[in-house]
Parts: sequence; structure tokens; C-alpha cells
Amino acid sequence: MFIGHFAPALIAAARPKAAGLGTLFVGAQLVDIGFAVLLVPGVEAMRIVPGISAMNPMDLYHMPYTHSLLGTLLWAAGFGALVWLATRHRAAATGAALVVLSHWFIDLAVHIPDLTLFGAPPKLGFGLWNHPAVAMPLELALIGGAFFYYARRTRAPKGDRRLWVLAGLLLFAQAIDWFGPKEPAYSLAIPATMLLAYALLAGVAGWAGARRTTAA
Repeated sequence: MFIGHFAPALIAAARPKAAGLGTLFVGAQLVDIGFAVLLVPGVEAMRIVPGISAMNPMDLYHMPYTHSLLGTLLWAAGFGALVWLATRHRAAATGAALVVLSHWFIDLAVHIPDLTLFGAPPKLGFGLWNHPAVAMPLELALIGGAFFYYARRTRAPKGDRRLWVLAGLLLFAQAIDWFGPKEPAYSLAIPATMLLAYALLAGVAGWAGARRTTAA
């Protein structure tokens, strides 16, 4: 799951007193951002194993700090605390924390068993990555439904097309993820690309949501 992770961010951003859309886009992928950062010094680890699943050649064999349920809860609590310090709005902080937490449960649906509860076995994952005919429409339905909800629940100045620029960028990024070339082996290019993609998408989301207000 890639752009499907942003669906909870769009839904949360449509609520009154929510954190900004760019902030919530960061929250939606915060544990993957943490994973990319921790890959660099080798604190967490992955390797490329072609065929390990039908859609993703990444063997994510060591992710105790980011992709355990306990780890995700801690990332969510920390992010929620930062949002509360920045906004002093409990609703914004709670929504942001829930967006972070949603990442683990969405991953649970698509990952092969590589997620944990506390950083140790058993490893969990329902494996929809092995069923592209289910996983791909599900991802598009999640993000499409969330965009529709956000667009209906918020307003922008007449003629504003920023949200549709964001939608196009997300679809372009997802197409590259599904159909683009895959790295033949792990290298630092993988976490670097992840961080660049998340930064770009969060920045465009912040720009797209900057002039939108919650509908009455």
C-alpha cells in the first residue's frame, strides 16, 4: 500500500480544527519515513528478494521500531504530542495520532507476514500483495473515496485546482510504484527515494490544502 495510506489523512483533514493536510500527509507515512531513516545506519533492515510477493520484491525482515504495533503506537503518540504543542487543539492532535496509527492496520491487509505486535514473532500480514486484482482496486478505492469525502467537506476559492494537482501527482507516484523499474538489490537509493517522495507529496498536500476551509 502506498497512496492508500493517505486516505485517513484526507478524511481527518476534513474535520473542524484538524491539523493541516500537509502535516497529516506526513503522519500518514511517518512510520515509513522512520523506517527509511533507520535503514541508513542499519538499525532496521530489508533486502530485495524477487518474487517474495507478486507486487513487491522487498523482504522487510527487520522493522521492530517502526512496523510493530507497539512501535506504531509510540510514533502516533509522539506525533500527536507535537501537533498538540503546535496547535493546542486536542482534536487536531487526536486526529493526527490516529492517522499515524492507521498505517499499521492498512499495512496488515497488504503485507506478507512481516509486521509484529511488539517487535518479535509472530509475524503478521494478510498478504494482499499476492493478489494484485484485489490490492490495486482496493488502493484506488481508498484514495478515491477519501478525495471525494475531502472535496465535499471542504471549500476552496473559485477556480482553485490545487487539489486535483495533488490527485494527479498521487496517481503518477502510484503508477511508478506499480509499473516502474525495481531496484535489483538494496542500496541507499531506496531510503533516499522514499524520503524524497514523501517530502514531495507532503509539500504538495500542504500547498493543496492551504486555501481550503471546512464546509459549514
